[in-house]
Amino acid sequence: MQSIRLLHCTRRSLSRVFPPVSSCSFIIGSRLCRHREPAKRCFSQDLPFSKEECMMRIRSILFPTDFSCCANQAFAEAVHMAKLHGAELCVLHAVVPQEDLSNPLSSPPGTLEFKSHRTIITDEMKAIVESQGAHALVIREEILQDIAVGPVITEYAKDHDIDLIVMGTHGRRGLGHLFLGSVAEEVVRFSLCPVLTIREVQYPKPVASVRNILVPVDFSKHAEQSIGYAKELAVLYGAQLQLLHIIEDQLRPAFYAKGRSSIFEFVPEIEKRSVREIERLLDESGGPDVPSEIHVKEGRAARDIVRFADAHNSDLIVIATHGLAGIEHLLLGSVTEKVVRFAAVPVFTVKVFGKSLVVNTTS
Repeated sequence: MQSIRLLHCTRRSLSRVFPPVSSCSFIIGSRLCRHREPAKRCFSQDLPFSKEECMMRIRSILFPTDFSCCANQAFAEAVHMAKLHGAELCVLHAVVPQEDLSNPLSSPPGTLEFKSHRTIITDEMKAIVESQGAHALVIREEILQDIAVGPVITEYAKDHDIDLIVMGTHGRRGLGHLFLGSVAEEVVRFSLCPVLTIREVQYPKPVASVRNILVPVDFSKHAEQSIGYAKELAVLYGAQLQLLHIIEDQLRPAFYAKGRSSIFEFVPEIEKRSVREIERLLDESGGPDVPSEIHVKEGRAARDIVRFADAHNSDLIVIATHGLAGIEHLLLGSVTEKVVRFAAVPVFTVKVFGKSLVVNTTS
């Protein structure tokens, strides 16, 4: 598989987060065209974070929990984001009686069983807050009852003007996903605000250790929006961007008959055109200038985004979702939802509709 990689030289640097960038490399396949020694980069752990440098405004964060290990891993990220932004954190537990009739919360609200179990749930919420040392935060606790968890989360976020939802995902596959679905994917699809999903992993990384932010770019009208968010997150974490464009490898049989096995052979200029378009989007997206790499690869979007993240040590993926629903979603699926399901790293989903948290980013 051929690929193209470009380390983008920024026009200006953020003096408090990044020193001047003095590196530029352009790679086609494995051929290096030009290279200079890169400047040493500093990260947000080494220099103080300045809210004035970040134009992302997060005032309220919703954290849905079922008290699983998966949810507890995600809670660490929710607390970290709340501390960075000075945001209010709402911890939400949704009860679905039809899923577990033996659950005391399935009883009418006035019964002794309901009140007793509600107290237990409240104690669980306080315990996870204490485990993350989140005492200094403004925290609201909610226990809601409904027929399905997904709508509870999205409706609560809408009614309370939530800026960001942070939640865990179990990453079910195969029949488990077919029959059980994914609450996280449902929230990603229908939420009006951005969603940060955290995949349960055996050895989770420290929440602040974000060095590389992967941004898949599909040249749609929403690409600038995801790049804008990624730039602001790069400022928060002191990270660089990895801008990735996947060229679908669905070649017609006639191409193979002519001895061509790659779209790069059939359309030699497609790599350079893709790089120029990504550079244009990077410039027109506004926001701060941060170190950026450009990669162009041939493959399948969802599959190769996940593979790229694994191979290039990506710590966070920022991707837009179109919010398809009904029969359109059934037929087309969603690249974003597949990335949420399979990626081992957190995924920050940008909404192409609903609210925008970034100044100069189209909502």
